Amino acid sequence: QVQLVESGGGLVQAGGSLRLSCAASGRTFSIYGMAWFRQAPGKEREFVAYINWSAGNTFYTDSVKGRFTISRDNAKNAVYLKMNSLKPEDTAIYYCAGSRTYSGTYYYQGSKYNYWGQGTQVTVSS
Repeated sequence: QVQLVESGGGLVQAGGSLRLSCAASGRTFSIYGMAWFRQAPGKEREFVAYINWSAGNTFYTDSVKGRFTISRDNAKNAVYLKMNSLKPEDTAIYYCAGSRTYSGTYYYQGSKYNYWGQGTQVTVSS
């Protein structure tokens, strides 16, 4: 099993920045890819960003391209999400997720992930 713990959320003004962290522990060698998802009140969970654990390939949802950057530190078993130019619509609970297998073009689907963190709240005020 793999345990994921997010941190770094908080309250920030529009235009500000935050960096989220996700610490992985347990059988981390089984991780193929890591992603960030988010869920705003009253809305469905949505994909934000993905990174291949070994190769480092990244993918982003269109609404965060150019503003958010996903990265990983294999030595620390950690994944990060640097969020710049935050907007009120970025307000959500952000979840870290890990997959054991290659997802192909379906990296954006939550069902492809085996491990989930408890989430960290990000609130962007206007």
